[in-house]
Amino acid sequence: MPKTPAAEVVVPGPDGDRAVRVSSPDRVIYEATERTPEVTKLMVAEYVASVGDGLMRALRDRPTALERWTSGVRPGMKLATGPQDKNADAFYQKRVPQGAPDYLEAVEITFPSGRKAEEICPTEIAVPVWCAHMGALTFHPWPVRRDDVDRPDELRIDLDPQPGTTFTDAVRVAGVARELLEELGLRGFAKTSGNRGVHVFVRIEPRWEFVDVRHAAIGFGRELEQRDDGVTTAWWKEERGQRIFVDFNQNCRDRTIASAYSLRPIPGAPVSTPMSWEELAGVTDPGEFNLFTVPERIADGDPWAGIDDEHYSIEPLLALFEEQGAVELNYPPDYPKMPGEPPRVQPSKKVAAHWDAEGNRVTE
Repeated sequence: MPKTPAAEVVVPGPDGDRAVRVSSPDRVIYEATERTPEVTKLMVAEYVASVGDGLMRALRDRPTALERWTSGVRPGMKLATGPQDKNADAFYQKRVPQGAPDYLEAVEITFPSGRKAEEICPTEIAVPVWCAHMGALTFHPWPVRRDDVDRPDELRIDLDPQPGTTFTDAVRVAGVARELLEELGLRGFAKTSGNRGVHVFVRIEPRWEFVDVRHAAIGFGRELEQRDDGVTTAWWKEERGQRIFVDFNQNCRDRTIASAYSLRPIPGAPVSTPMSWEELAGVTDPGEFNLFTVPERIADGDPWAGIDDEHYSIEPLLALFEEQGAVELNYPPDYPKMPGEPPRVQPSKKVAAHWDAEGNRVTE
């Protein structure tokens, strides 16, 4: 059977239109579901182009990792999260891929290990369209801009439903989060995660380092716990219960969240969709917002159009962290041991005599 010729998606560029080549345009990326037809690779690239303004608002000048599903999304497929997943079907691309077009720009970032890499830094919509040609479905931008990759300009509040809770629970907690932000003089912007969760972003002044922004998220999460008993900041899953977890570690260096207008690798091609607070409060099925329905929404206006109008201080959140005792919480397991961090062992398996006051294992 002859191979389908490559297609082109034409998008605006800084000096006129660009034609982005899309190979294997008829490859099925998402199979049909009860409410959505199948989605081809060309349709993914065309979707990315159609939400260009909103997507670039989320990605512009940010180091961006790609979540690449080069064979499409099928039940049972696995995303690689580390070296142990050598046979996974999808993977994170944290360095500029080979064969990148000359208009693609990059920026050097530093991982927690101290290693450095050149990562994609989108400056025009042709770049994410080309990434779609490379099998990227989800874009994972850092919360920094390329002029200062060590000082975030974004606080990210990830409301993650735990077993026994639902998207509706996350929506309710998001409403409480909005009230708390407003009391602190901050404006948050909400979106669906594209799955079961809710994300709230706050643009902040790029004056603080990652550790400070993470502490701000911890302070916020702990205050949210005090206001709603359906919220937890417990790092260990065995301690979370049936509550919404505020994932403060999404504010660590090299930790990213799916961008606004990113597709998610879930049947039905759902999209992480920006919403007004009023609209979010009435949503019960985030799957309604997908590749087929979201372009029309953004054509009528982006709920996040004003997100860059003001950048806020995180001093009120750092004050909360201090008032709460400035108690440190665990970092992700691939991080080096951090100052003041509790022992990296599940509470149910911890033997007190094996750990000192600084959380270091005591050796014989």
